[in-house]
Amino acid sequence: MKQISKQLLAVILLISLFTACQKKETAQEQPTVQVPAARDIWTKEQANEWYKQWGWLRGSDFIPSSAINQLEMWQAETFDTATINRELGWAEDIGMNSMRVYLHHLAWEIDSVGFKNRVNEYLNIADKHGISTLFVLFDDCWNPTYQAGKQPDPKPGIHNSGWIRDPGDKLHEDSTLYIVLERYTKDVLSHFGKDKRIVLWDLYNEPGNSGYGNKSMPLLKKVFQWGREVNPSQPLSVGVWNKDLVDLNHYQLDNSDVTTYHNYMEPDVHKQWIDSLRSTGRPLICTEYMARTRNSRFDNVMPMLKQENIGAYNWGLVAGKTNTIYAWDTPMPDGKEPKVWFHDIFRKDGTPYSKEEVALIKKLTGK
Repeated sequence: MKQISKQLLAVILLISLFTACQKKETAQEQPTVQVPAARDIWTKEQANEWYKQWGWLRGSDFIPSSAINQLEMWQAETFDTATINRELGWAEDIGMNSMRVYLHHLAWEIDSVGFKNRVNEYLNIADKHGISTLFVLFDDCWNPTYQAGKQPDPKPGIHNSGWIRDPGDKLHEDSTLYIVLERYTKDVLSHFGKDKRIVLWDLYNEPGNSGYGNKSMPLLKKVFQWGREVNPSQPLSVGVWNKDLVDLNHYQLDNSDVTTYHNYMEPDVHKQWIDSLRSTGRPLICTEYMARTRNSRFDNVMPMLKQENIGAYNWGLVAGKTNTIYAWDTPMPDGKEPKVWFHDIFRKDGTPYSKEEVALIKKLTGK
């Protein structure tokens, strides 16, 4: 082999050096995908300062009487603005200033732009009546499966016979659904993340219900992560509802900006929950209460919540297709009206179930 000349060796070294530099520059030019940093939970001071702006929140868990479930409320074919406007007007008349409203990811998946437009239209109607909104993203309650299109008719005398979970059993059968749920969560929270008509995001209703238990923990953790990555101006929360779900409860309380909870029990037990939850040092909002046959009523619970400056959202405004005038565990297949309504305030014609109750509510709200 002939010896390589010094001049040729120098040329080879220069070419090698130039090629290496080009590769380095090309690598530096490649865009990197930035995953947004998830923000920390709000401080107690931040949460309590936020709460001051709202005064005493009081309202209902709302679905128009013409809808049996979240899909019937939000699908384009059955989005009923006339009923929503009329029924929120009744709420305004008795001094309610906020509503808790459930969304459903399938309505978004079918038509994300149309879905967001309908949510905005709902917010416009509610705002016209002086009513703010607390939106719920996911839910572990009632029927495990669902489909788009026409929703089932109510089963006579059966409480929430057509209500649907979100995402329900499908998540436990197909983990790729997480991709859709992340896109849904981030799209909705990004789009409405600075909307002053929205009180807070209730990310997940009653995780662990329907026998799921800790199977709901992965989605619970994910939705908090997704929400913090978006970082909307409104707080994030998931309400505690069952003291036996210890792991879920700890995670919910440790990660919620404000403390939300459900309680359908008599006043003495409800007060024990309040005293215990005060230890979080954060504002309290009761996002579900009032089941008359369980001794949770407007006359014995709502005054306590007002005195304690706790947001008060009872289940149900107008009796309708959800059948929530019937108790959870007391079906009436003949469809007769129960002597004592379980939930709800008004009949579909706007007359109250109880004039005395409405008079009390108006007195408490200053109407």
